[in-house]
Amino acid sequence: MSKPENHALWQQFIHIVREEVKPALGCTEPISLALASATAAAQLAAPVERIEAWVSPNLMKNGMGVTVPGTGMVGLPIAAALGAIGGDAEAGLEVLSHASEQQIADAKALLHAGAVSVMLQQPCDQILYSRAKVYAGDEWASVTIAGGHTRIIQIEKQGQCLFMLDEAEAASQAEEARQQLAHSSLRQIFDFISEVPPEQIAFILEAARLNEALSREGLTGQWGLHIGATLEKQRAAGLLARDLSSNIVIRTSAASDARMGGATLPAMSNSGSGNQGIAATLPVVVVAEHFDASEEQLARALMLSHLSAIYIHHQLPRLSALCAATTASMGAAAGMVWLIDGRYETIARAISSMIGDVSGMICDGASNSCAMKVSTSAASAWKSVLMALDNTGVTGNEGIVADDVEQSIANLCALANHSMQQTDRQIIEIMARKAS
Repeated sequence: MSKPENHALWQQFIHIVREEVKPALGCTEPISLALASATAAAQLAAPVERIEAWVSPNLMKNGMGVTVPGTGMVGLPIAAALGAIGGDAEAGLEVLSHASEQQIADAKALLHAGAVSVMLQQPCDQILYSRAKVYAGDEWASVTIAGGHTRIIQIEKQGQCLFMLDEAEAASQAEEARQQLAHSSLRQIFDFISEVPPEQIAFILEAARLNEALSREGLTGQWGLHIGATLEKQRAAGLLARDLSSNIVIRTSAASDARMGGATLPAMSNSGSGNQGIAATLPVVVVAEHFDASEEQLARALMLSHLSAIYIHHQLPRLSALCAATTASMGAAAGMVWLIDGRYETIARAISSMIGDVSGMICDGASNSCAMKVSTSAASAWKSVLMALDNTGVTGNEGIVADDVEQSIANLCALANHSMQQTDRQIIEIMARKAS
Protein backbone atom coordinates (compact mmCIF):
# COMPACT_ATOMS: atom_id res chain seq x y z
CA MET A 1 0.00 0.00 0.00
CA SER A 2 1.51 3.33 -1.04
CA LYS A 3 1.72 6.27 1.34
CA PRO A 4 -0.88 9.06 0.95
CA GLU A 5 1.84 11.63 0.16
CA ASN A 6 2.84 9.52 -2.83
CA HIS A 7 -0.52 10.13 -4.47
CA ALA A 8 0.11 13.89 -4.62
CA LEU A 9 3.50 13.21 -6.21
CA TRP A 10 1.91 10.80 -8.68
CA GLN A 11 -0.57 13.44 -9.78
CA GLN A 12 2.33 15.85 -10.32
CA PHE A 13 4.09 13.25 -12.45
CA ILE A 14 0.95 12.69 -14.52
CA HIS A 15 0.48 16.44 -14.95
CA ILE A 16 4.09 16.87 -16.08
CA VAL A 17 3.78 14.09 -18.66
CA ARG A 18 0.53 15.54 -20.00
CA GLU A 19 2.24 18.92 -20.37
CA GLU A 20 5.42 17.59 -22.00
CA VAL A 21 4.09 14.71 -24.14
CA LYS A 22 1.87 16.18 -26.83
CA PRO A 23 1.14 15.63 -30.55
CA ALA A 24 3.23 17.77 -32.89
CA LEU A 25 3.10 17.98 -36.67
CA GLY A 26 6.54 18.73 -38.04
CA CYS A 27 9.76 19.83 -36.38
CA THR A 28 8.77 21.96 -33.42
CA GLU A 29 11.13 24.90 -34.04
CA PRO A 30 9.72 25.94 -37.45
CA ILE A 31 6.28 25.00 -36.12
CA SER A 32 6.77 27.51 -33.31
CA LEU A 33 7.31 30.26 -35.88
CA ALA A 34 4.32 28.99 -37.89
CA LEU A 35 2.21 29.32 -34.74
CA ALA A 36 3.41 32.89 -34.21
CA SER A 37 2.48 33.72 -37.82
CA ALA A 38 -0.91 32.01 -37.59
CA THR A 39 -1.78 33.81 -34.37
CA ALA A 40 -0.74 37.16 -35.83
CA ALA A 41 -2.70 36.55 -39.05
CA ALA A 42 -5.80 35.71 -36.97
CA GLN A 43 -5.81 39.33 -35.78
CA LEU A 44 -6.25 40.67 -39.33
CA ALA A 45 -9.40 40.84 -41.45
CA ALA A 46 -7.68 40.56 -44.83
CA PRO A 47 -5.25 37.98 -46.29
CA VAL A 48 -1.60 38.36 -45.33
CA GLU A 49 0.55 40.08 -47.95
CA ARG A 50 3.93 40.27 -46.23
CA ILE A 51 5.73 38.70 -43.27
CA GLU A 52 8.74 39.78 -41.24
CA ALA A 53 10.03 37.37 -38.62
CA TRP A 54 12.81 37.25 -36.06
CA VAL A 55 14.10 34.13 -34.30
CA SER A 56 16.76 33.17 -31.75
CA PRO A 57 20.03 31.61 -32.96
CA ASN A 58 19.01 28.20 -31.60
CA LEU A 59 15.64 28.33 -33.31
CA MET A 60 17.39 29.34 -36.54
CA LYS A 61 19.76 26.37 -36.13
CA ASN A 62 16.90 23.92 -35.71
CA GLY A 63 14.72 25.42 -38.42
CA MET A 64 16.93 26.14 -41.40
CA GLY A 65 17.38 22.59 -42.70
CA VAL A 66 14.17 20.73 -41.86
CA THR A 67 11.24 19.96 -44.16
CA VAL A 68 7.92 21.62 -43.31
CA PRO A 69 5.08 19.05 -43.55
CA GLY A 70 3.12 18.99 -46.79
CA THR A 71 5.33 21.55 -48.56
CA GLY A 72 8.36 19.61 -49.78
CA MET A 73 10.38 22.70 -48.76
CA VAL A 74 12.85 23.27 -45.95
CA GLY A 75 13.37 26.21 -43.68
CA LEU A 76 11.71 28.87 -41.59
CA PRO A 77 10.35 31.12 -44.38
CA ILE A 78 7.92 28.50 -45.69
CA ALA A 79 6.87 27.72 -42.10
CA ALA A 80 6.12 31.39 -41.47
CA ALA A 81 4.25 31.75 -44.76
CA LEU A 82 2.13 28.62 -44.36
CA GLY A 83 1.38 29.46 -40.74
CA ALA A 84 0.06 32.88 -41.79
CA ILE A 85 -1.99 31.57 -44.72
CA GLY A 86 -3.10 28.09 -43.67
CA GLY A 87 -2.35 27.81 -39.96
CA ASP A 88 -4.84 27.09 -37.18
CA ALA A 89 -3.92 29.47 -34.36
CA GLU A 90 -5.78 27.29 -31.84
CA ALA A 91 -4.01 24.03 -32.69
CA GLY A 92 -0.72 24.53 -30.87
CA LEU A 93 2.03 22.27 -32.23
CA GLU A 94 -0.43 20.96 -34.84
CA VAL A 95 -0.89 24.45 -36.28
CA LEU A 96 -0.34 23.22 -39.87
CA SER A 97 -2.48 20.08 -39.63
CA HIS A 98 -5.38 21.47 -41.68
CA ALA A 99 -3.49 23.43 -44.34
CA SER A 100 -4.98 22.78 -47.79
CA GLU A 101 -3.16 22.29 -51.08
CA GLN A 102 -4.33 25.73 -52.19
CA GLN A 103 -3.02 27.33 -49.00
CA ILE A 104 0.33 25.59 -49.48
CA ALA A 105 0.45 26.93 -53.05
CA ASP A 106 -0.43 30.42 -51.82
CA ALA A 107 2.30 30.27 -49.17
CA LYS A 108 4.87 29.27 -51.79
CA ALA A 109 3.70 32.13 -54.01
CA LEU A 110 4.23 34.56 -51.13
CA LEU A 111 7.74 33.21 -50.75
CA HIS A 112 8.52 33.45 -54.46
CA ALA A 113 7.30 37.06 -54.45
CA GLY A 114 9.99 37.88 -51.90
CA ALA A 115 7.38 38.86 -49.31
CA VAL A 116 8.77 36.74 -46.44
CA SER A 117 11.91 37.53 -44.48
CA VAL A 118 13.28 35.69 -41.44
CA MET A 119 16.08 37.33 -39.47
CA LEU A 120 18.09 36.65 -36.34
CA GLN A 121 16.89 38.44 -33.24
CA GLN A 122 19.94 40.21 -31.87
CA PRO A 123 20.62 40.46 -29.02
CA CYS A 124 18.55 37.53 -27.79
CA ASP A 125 18.67 36.08 -24.29
CA GLN A 126 16.04 33.45 -25.03
CA ILE A 127 16.98 30.01 -26.38
CA LEU A 128 13.48 29.60 -27.84
CA TYR A 129 12.25 32.83 -29.41
CA SER A 130 10.17 33.67 -32.48
CA ARG A 131 8.35 36.84 -33.45
CA ALA A 132 6.19 37.20 -36.54
CA LYS A 133 4.90 40.50 -37.86
CA VAL A 134 2.31 40.06 -40.61
CA TYR A 135 0.89 42.73 -42.90
CA ALA A 136 -2.40 43.04 -44.79
CA GLY A 137 -2.69 46.36 -46.58
CA ASP A 138 -2.27 49.10 -43.98
CA GLU A 139 -2.89 46.70 -41.09
CA TRP A 140 -0.29 44.71 -39.19
CA ALA A 141 -0.15 42.40 -36.18
CA SER A 142 2.76 40.92 -34.30
CA VAL A 143 3.05 37.84 -32.06
CA THR A 144 6.03 36.88 -29.90
CA ILE A 145 6.68 33.38 -28.58
CA ALA A 146 9.47 32.86 -26.04
CA GLY A 147 10.53 30.34 -23.41
CA GLY A 148 8.57 27.47 -24.99
CA HIS A 149 7.40 26.38 -28.42
CA THR A 150 3.81 27.54 -27.84
CA ARG A 151 4.36 30.08 -25.06
CA ILE A 152 2.90 33.30 -26.49
CA ILE A 153 4.10 36.25 -24.44
CA GLN A 154 2.72 39.15 -26.50
CA ILE A 155 0.14 39.93 -29.18
CA GLU A 156 0.22 43.41 -30.72
CA LYS A 157 -1.87 45.08 -33.44
CA GLN A 158 -1.20 48.48 -34.96
CA GLY A 159 0.97 49.38 -31.97
CA GLN A 160 -1.71 48.39 -29.45
CA CYS A 161 -1.00 45.54 -27.03
CA LEU A 162 -3.82 42.99 -27.19
CA PHE A 163 -2.21 40.45 -24.86
CA MET A 164 0.76 40.39 -22.53
CA LEU A 165 1.65 37.25 -20.59
CA ASP A 166 1.90 37.74 -16.85
CA GLU A 167 5.53 36.63 -16.67
CA ALA A 168 5.56 36.49 -12.87
CA GLU A 169 2.54 34.18 -12.72
CA ALA A 170 3.82 32.02 -15.59
CA ALA A 171 7.28 31.84 -14.03
CA SER A 172 5.72 30.78 -10.73
CA GLN A 173 3.84 27.93 -12.39
CA ALA A 174 6.94 26.82 -14.34
CA GLU A 175 9.05 27.03 -11.21
CA GLU A 176 6.60 24.79 -9.36
CA ALA A 177 7.01 22.11 -12.03
CA ARG A 178 10.80 22.56 -12.03
CA GLN A 179 10.95 22.26 -8.26
CA GLN A 180 8.83 19.12 -8.36
CA LEU A 181 11.22 17.45 -10.78
CA ALA A 182 14.30 18.83 -9.00
CA HIS A 183 13.17 17.20 -5.76
CA SER A 184 12.21 13.91 -7.39
CA SER A 185 14.38 10.96 -8.32
CA LEU A 186 14.51 8.10 -10.78
CA ARG A 187 13.71 5.77 -7.91
CA GLN A 188 10.48 7.68 -7.22
CA ILE A 189 9.59 7.54 -10.93
CA PHE A 190 10.21 3.80 -10.87
CA ASP A 191 8.00 3.34 -7.81
CA PHE A 192 5.30 5.48 -9.40
CA ILE A 193 5.01 3.49 -12.62
CA SER A 194 5.10 0.23 -10.68
CA GLU A 195 2.21 1.15 -8.37
CA VAL A 196 0.01 3.78 -10.03
CA PRO A 197 -3.45 2.50 -11.06
CA PRO A 198 -3.26 1.65 -14.78
CA GLU A 199 -6.31 3.71 -15.75
CA GLN A 200 -4.49 6.88 -14.65
CA ILE A 201 -1.70 6.40 -17.19
CA ALA A 202 -3.57 4.70 -20.05
CA PHE A 203 -3.43 7.97 -22.00
CA ILE A 204 0.28 7.38 -22.73
CA LEU A 205 -0.71 4.57 -25.13
CA GLU A 206 -1.59 7.30 -27.63
CA ALA A 207 2.16 7.85 -27.99
CA ALA A 208 2.48 4.30 -29.29
CA ARG A 209 -0.38 4.77 -31.77
CA LEU A 210 0.90 8.05 -33.24
CA ASN A 211 4.57 7.15 -33.42
CA GLU A 212 3.89 3.67 -34.81
CA ALA A 213 1.89 5.29 -37.63
CA LEU A 214 4.90 7.50 -38.40
CA SER A 215 7.15 4.45 -38.39
CA ARG A 216 4.96 2.62 -40.89
CA GLU A 217 4.97 5.70 -43.12
CA GLY A 218 8.74 5.95 -42.87
CA LEU A 219 9.13 2.34 -43.97
CA THR A 220 7.58 3.22 -47.34
CA GLY A 221 10.97 4.74 -48.17
CA GLN A 222 9.63 8.09 -49.39
CA TRP A 223 10.90 10.31 -46.58
CA GLY A 224 14.14 11.96 -45.54
CA LEU A 225 17.22 9.73 -45.70
CA HIS A 226 14.90 6.66 -45.57
CA ILE A 227 17.27 5.01 -43.08
CA GLY A 228 14.66 2.62 -41.73
CA ALA A 229 13.57 1.53 -45.19
CA THR A 230 17.19 1.13 -46.32
CA LEU A 231 18.07 -1.04 -43.34
CA GLU A 232 14.94 -3.11 -43.97
CA LYS A 233 16.03 -3.59 -47.58
CA GLN A 234 19.52 -4.63 -46.51
CA ARG A 235 17.99 -7.02 -44.00
CA ALA A 236 16.04 -8.65 -46.81
CA ALA A 237 19.32 -8.94 -48.73
CA GLY A 238 20.90 -10.80 -45.82
CA LEU A 239 23.29 -8.01 -44.82
CA LEU A 240 21.56 -7.40 -41.52
CA ALA A 241 20.10 -9.91 -39.08
CA ARG A 242 16.33 -10.10 -38.69
CA ASP A 243 16.19 -9.88 -34.92
CA LEU A 244 14.96 -7.76 -32.04
CA SER A 245 17.97 -5.46 -32.20
CA SER A 246 17.45 -4.57 -35.85
CA ASN A 247 13.71 -4.24 -35.32
CA ILE A 248 14.32 -1.59 -32.66
CA VAL A 249 16.67 0.44 -34.85
CA ILE A 250 14.67 0.11 -38.08
CA ARG A 251 11.26 0.98 -36.68
CA THR A 252 12.57 3.84 -34.57
CA SER A 253 14.64 5.44 -37.34
CA ALA A 254 11.76 5.02 -39.83
CA ALA A 255 9.51 7.18 -37.67
CA SER A 256 12.18 9.88 -37.55
CA ASP A 257 12.66 9.61 -41.34
CA ALA A 258 8.98 10.35 -41.87
CA ARG A 259 8.88 13.18 -39.37
CA MET A 260 12.00 14.95 -40.59
CA GLY A 261 11.13 14.32 -44.23
CA GLY A 262 7.87 16.26 -43.99
CA ALA A 263 5.20 13.57 -43.65
CA THR A 264 1.81 15.02 -42.74
CA LEU A 265 1.38 12.80 -39.68
CA PRO A 266 1.84 14.03 -36.11
CA ALA A 267 4.48 12.67 -33.77
CA MET A 268 3.87 12.33 -30.06
CA SER A 269 6.56 14.65 -28.80
CA ASN A 270 8.51 14.72 -25.56
CA SER A 271 9.91 17.93 -24.03
CA GLY A 272 8.92 19.87 -27.14
CA SER A 273 10.59 17.50 -29.62
CA GLY A 274 9.03 14.94 -31.92
CA ASN A 275 12.30 13.04 -32.27
CA GLN A 276 12.61 12.80 -28.50
CA GLY A 277 9.07 11.44 -28.38
CA ILE A 278 9.89 8.89 -31.08
CA ALA A 279 13.12 7.87 -29.33
CA ALA A 280 11.28 7.39 -26.04
CA THR A 281 8.43 5.42 -27.61
CA LEU A 282 9.34 3.06 -30.45
CA PRO A 283 12.07 0.95 -28.79
CA VAL A 284 9.72 0.27 -25.88
CA VAL A 285 6.87 -0.63 -28.24
CA VAL A 286 9.05 -3.07 -30.21
CA VAL A 287 10.28 -4.82 -27.06
CA ALA A 288 6.74 -4.97 -25.66
CA GLU A 289 5.55 -6.67 -28.86
CA HIS A 290 8.47 -9.12 -28.75
CA PHE A 291 7.54 -10.24 -25.24
CA ASP A 292 3.79 -10.11 -25.91
CA ALA A 293 3.30 -7.56 -23.13
CA SER A 294 -0.18 -6.49 -22.11
CA GLU A 295 -1.52 -2.99 -22.68
CA GLU A 296 -1.05 -2.26 -19.01
CA GLN A 297 2.59 -3.36 -19.12
CA LEU A 298 3.17 -1.25 -22.22
CA ALA A 299 1.55 1.77 -20.58
CA ARG A 300 3.76 1.43 -17.49
CA ALA A 301 6.90 0.98 -19.59
CA LEU A 302 6.04 3.97 -21.80
CA MET A 303 5.27 6.10 -18.76
CA LEU A 304 8.65 5.17 -17.27
CA SER A 305 10.40 5.95 -20.55
CA HIS A 306 8.72 9.31 -21.17
CA LEU A 307 8.88 10.50 -17.57
CA SER A 308 12.55 9.48 -17.24
CA ALA A 309 13.32 11.33 -20.48
CA ILE A 310 11.55 14.44 -19.14
CA TYR A 311 13.36 14.09 -15.80
CA ILE A 312 16.77 14.06 -17.51
CA HIS A 313 15.96 16.69 -20.13
CA HIS A 314 14.56 18.99 -17.47
CA GLN A 315 18.13 19.41 -16.20
CA LEU A 316 19.28 20.58 -19.66
CA PRO A 317 18.70 23.79 -21.59
CA ARG A 318 15.55 23.53 -23.77
CA LEU A 319 17.85 23.54 -26.82
CA SER A 320 21.59 22.94 -26.63
CA ALA A 321 24.60 21.41 -28.35
CA LEU A 322 23.75 18.04 -26.80
CA CYS A 323 21.55 15.86 -29.02
CA ALA A 324 18.53 15.16 -26.83
CA ALA A 325 17.65 12.01 -28.77
CA THR A 326 20.34 10.49 -26.55
CA THR A 327 18.64 11.46 -23.30
CA ALA A 328 15.21 10.43 -24.60
CA SER A 329 16.71 7.05 -25.48
CA MET A 330 17.94 6.74 -21.89
CA GLY A 331 14.27 6.82 -21.00
CA ALA A 332 13.66 4.08 -23.58
CA ALA A 333 16.42 2.00 -22.01
CA ALA A 334 14.59 2.28 -18.68
CA GLY A 335 11.30 1.23 -20.26
CA MET A 336 12.85 -1.74 -22.05
CA VAL A 337 14.59 -2.96 -18.90
CA TRP A 338 11.35 -2.70 -16.94
CA LEU A 339 9.59 -4.95 -19.47
CA ILE A 340 12.34 -7.59 -19.36
CA ASP A 341 13.83 -7.46 -15.88
CA GLY A 342 11.75 -5.06 -13.79
CA ARG A 343 14.54 -4.07 -11.38
CA TYR A 344 15.57 -0.50 -10.60
CA GLU A 345 19.25 -1.45 -10.30
CA THR A 346 19.28 -2.79 -13.86
CA ILE A 347 17.63 0.39 -15.13
CA ALA A 348 20.22 2.57 -13.38
CA ARG A 349 23.06 0.51 -14.82
CA ALA A 350 21.67 0.78 -18.37
CA ILE A 351 21.27 4.58 -18.16
CA SER A 352 24.80 5.03 -16.82
CA SER A 353 26.18 2.90 -19.65
CA MET A 354 24.37 5.08 -22.19
CA ILE A 355 25.93 8.17 -20.63
CA GLY A 356 29.31 6.51 -21.08
CA ASP A 357 28.46 5.73 -24.71
CA VAL A 358 26.65 8.62 -26.45
CA SER A 359 27.19 11.61 -24.17
CA GLY A 360 29.24 13.51 -26.77
CA MET A 361 26.70 13.48 -29.61
CA ILE A 362 26.12 17.04 -30.81
CA CYS A 363 22.95 18.67 -32.11
CA ASP A 364 23.79 20.43 -35.37
CA GLY A 365 20.26 21.53 -36.16
CA ALA A 366 17.09 19.74 -37.18
CA SER A 367 17.38 17.95 -40.53
CA ASN A 368 16.91 14.57 -42.19
CA SER A 369 20.15 13.41 -40.57
CA CYS A 370 18.44 13.56 -37.15
CA ALA A 371 17.14 10.10 -37.99
CA MET A 372 20.76 8.90 -37.99
CA LYS A 373 21.20 10.19 -34.44
CA VAL A 374 17.88 8.66 -33.40
CA SER A 375 18.93 5.26 -34.80
CA THR A 376 22.33 5.50 -33.09
CA SER A 377 20.69 6.36 -29.78
CA ALA A 378 18.18 3.51 -30.08
CA ALA A 379 21.03 1.08 -30.80
CA SER A 380 22.97 2.40 -27.79
CA ALA A 381 19.91 1.99 -25.58
CA TRP A 382 19.46 -1.65 -26.54
CA LYS A 383 23.19 -2.39 -26.19
CA SER A 384 23.15 -0.83 -22.72
CA VAL A 385 20.06 -2.86 -21.79
CA LEU A 386 21.75 -6.10 -22.84
CA MET A 387 24.85 -5.24 -20.81
CA ALA A 388 22.79 -4.32 -17.76
CA LEU A 389 20.84 -7.57 -17.97
CA ASP A 390 24.20 -9.34 -17.76
CA ASN A 391 25.05 -7.29 -14.66
CA THR A 392 27.71 -5.24 -16.41
CA GLY A 393 28.09 -1.66 -17.59
CA VAL A 394 30.19 1.48 -17.52
CA THR A 395 31.36 2.08 -13.96
CA GLY A 396 32.14 5.11 -11.84
CA ASN A 397 35.84 4.60 -12.59
CA GLU A 398 35.30 5.62 -16.22
CA GLY A 399 34.87 9.08 -17.72
CA ILE A 400 31.96 11.22 -16.55
CA VAL A 401 29.99 8.21 -15.29
CA ALA A 402 29.60 7.95 -11.51
CA ASP A 403 28.67 4.99 -9.33
CA ASP A 404 25.32 6.65 -8.65
CA VAL A 405 23.08 7.10 -11.70
CA GLU A 406 21.76 10.44 -10.42
CA GLN A 407 25.31 11.79 -10.31
CA SER A 408 25.99 10.39 -13.79
CA ILE A 409 22.98 12.34 -15.08
CA ALA A 410 24.12 15.47 -13.24
CA ASN A 411 27.59 15.18 -14.79
CA LEU A 412 26.14 14.85 -18.28
CA CYS A 413 23.83 17.83 -17.79
CA ALA A 414 26.67 19.94 -16.37
CA LEU A 415 28.48 19.53 -19.69
CA ALA A 416 25.46 20.67 -21.67
CA ASN A 417 24.79 23.60 -19.34
CA HIS A 418 28.34 24.93 -19.27
CA SER A 419 31.14 23.90 -21.62
CA MET A 420 28.85 22.79 -24.45
CA GLN A 421 27.38 26.29 -24.64
CA GLN A 422 30.52 27.33 -26.50
CA THR A 423 30.14 24.25 -28.69
CA ASP A 424 26.62 25.40 -29.50
CA ARG A 425 27.84 28.85 -30.53
CA GLN A 426 30.48 27.26 -32.76
CA ILE A 427 27.89 25.01 -34.41
CA ILE A 428 25.62 28.00 -35.09
CA GLU A 429 28.53 29.97 -36.59
CA ILE A 430 29.38 27.09 -38.93
CA MET A 431 25.77 26.70 -40.02
CA ALA A 432 25.35 30.44 -40.52
CA ARG A 433 28.39 30.49 -42.84
CA LYS A 434 26.89 27.63 -44.86
CA ALA A 435 23.60 29.51 -45.21
CA SER A 436 25.19 32.81 -46.28
